[in-house]
Amino acid sequence: MIIMITGASRGIGFETAKAFARQDGMEIYALSRNAQALHQLVKECRNLNEHSRVYPLAFDLDLLATDPASLVKMLPSEGFCPDIIINNAGQLVNKSFLESTSVDIGRMFQANCIGPANLIRTLIPLISGKTAHVVNITSMGGFQGSKKFHGLAWYSASKAAFTCLTECLQEEFKDTDIAFNCLALGSVQTEMLQEAFPGYNASVQPAQMAEFIKNFALTAHRFMKGKIIPVSLSNP
Repeated sequence: MIIMITGASRGIGFETAKAFARQDGMEIYALSRNAQALHQLVKECRNLNEHSRVYPLAFDLDLLATDPASLVKMLPSEGFCPDIIINNAGQLVNKSFLESTSVDIGRMFQANCIGPANLIRTLIPLISGKTAHVVNITSMGGFQGSKKFHGLAWYSASKAAFTCLTECLQEEFKDTDIAFNCLALGSVQTEMLQEAFPGYNASVQPAQMAEFIKNFALTAHRFMKGKIIPVSLSNP
């Protein structure tokens, strides 16, 4: 089974790659701009399972906007057909609506919606005609009706955009065997949570959430498509 995970250099993405690596028969393509952290991921996965196959891809999703082939060139030329794609990468800038600059806003929308959307566009030709599960990781901040917080307006809006895109993609590809689902996560004890809520301690650890995401990615597409699932004990 072939799995691709973005934002794999830290937090939930890092732990999700490890969760898959514990199982034999998994080929894990881990994407991040942080090459050093990816090599640490490979090392930790080998310690967990000497048979693990984790392939680090130091890559900036922003490149897909101008050069879609740049990622494909890094992938195996034959037989690469992901069964699971987990769009976990994201970025947060904790500033008020008025203080946020155009650069801040652009960075968040690029990382939280446009970049992963371009990744999906790039990989669709590789998974067309087969069963595949695309799992988009968003936030309770972008979940309709959830509590909202000062300083996170643009972050929440960018996550809401990607959440909605999940439903739209399922409609466009409803006649295929590709399932698109979205997990809107609540508080998990990550670096990003500390950026949003300094000093706050969440009851859920990244490894715990990673195990949930792994199991969801492996099985949920058999029962649901185009669904937005809130996964939250607290928010924050």
